[in-house]
Amino acid sequence: MSNDDVLVVTHPLAPASENHVRALLEILSAITSVALVTTNLSAESSIRDEHEVLEISEYGVGESIPVAAARFVRNQIRMCRTIARRDEGVVLFFGATSYLLPIVVARLLGRTVVLEPRGNVPLTLRLNWEQHVPSPIARGLAGLVWGLEQSGYWLSDAIVTYTPSMAEGLGLKRYEHKLYPNGARYVDTDRFHPWTPFEDRENVVGFLGRLDEEKNVRALAAAARELPADVTFRFIGDGELRAELERELADEVDSGAVEFAGWVDHEDVPRELNELRLLVLPSQPTEGLPTVILESLACGTPVLATPVSGVPDVVREGETGFLLDDVEPTALAALIEEILERPDLEAISEEGRELVATTYSLEGAVNRYEKIFRSIISDE
Repeated sequence: MSNDDVLVVTHPLAPASENHVRALLEILSAITSVALVTTNLSAESSIRDEHEVLEISEYGVGESIPVAAARFVRNQIRMCRTIARRDEGVVLFFGATSYLLPIVVARLLGRTVVLEPRGNVPLTLRLNWEQHVPSPIARGLAGLVWGLEQSGYWLSDAIVTYTPSMAEGLGLKRYEHKLYPNGARYVDTDRFHPWTPFEDRENVVGFLGRLDEEKNVRALAAAARELPADVTFRFIGDGELRAELERELADEVDSGAVEFAGWVDHEDVPRELNELRLLVLPSQPTEGLPTVILESLACGTPVLATPVSGVPDVVREGETGFLLDDVEPTALAALIEEILERPDLEAISEEGRELVATTYSLEGAVNRYEKIFRSIISDE
């Protein structure tokens, strides 16, 4: 293949997803020419100023399942038309791993098709749909998405995952002949760094992300009630469960034991992370590798997280952070208290920062992707 320019195709972008896409585009643009095919990109997004953007629709996924299904089909048709008009030799489906129709069209047009999952899409959809329809229907619909995704993996020329554990968690080891399991993003280590010395930080533990069911924030709220009086738990972020949690924790908020910081711009995330002694993420196995984990370690803040997908490759027990096997509130509170009392917590903070600085910097990510794409293209 003579043309190694890359056309990145994504599913509808929520505001929280833009940073993931922006990071990937920055990595790829350091290697080759890149353009983005997307849906529902914010009008204020800086991606428009930094890269060529081909927006096929201004609508998101949709609130109801029928609307989401209709937009899913329509967007695929529009993607096919866009891909046919372009001449990039590589089409990279970032997160859009179940978009089978454009995957097929790209293959028929002789393009090199690369799939890069961002997490477990079928599970994410099932958890969302179970809040609106009976569980058997949600499971059946998620099964259809899983089938589309598996067909896409089978048809693709290459599959890139953030880490080896993510590849294993998604069941992609069977594609070992075309699997590249070290495609993790990067962290801007100039912005994300420990400007507040760890020994000077107050006893504040926090969560940063969406306040919804997928993040297990109900368990966190219950655990926050059981923490010692000298520990403050801070919820950083917004979401559908925020109002409910604020009502349930009203007494703790009044006493200062719990704080709700609300939504913060990404520019302010380093400041928030520098105020924590521990970040807690009891997420369900839907994400590939939450960016906030890398950002937290870069700021010298150890992480306590469930060992899902690519997390264990970064959060290494007792070295850069801690793995959480039990999200039962009492056990979770006890573990948080135990971690805060560890005499080696400052050393763990330093080890996490060193891991990100050496492996997950922009330079490290560019080197990884350059090797990945050189290998993919040479195989064609």
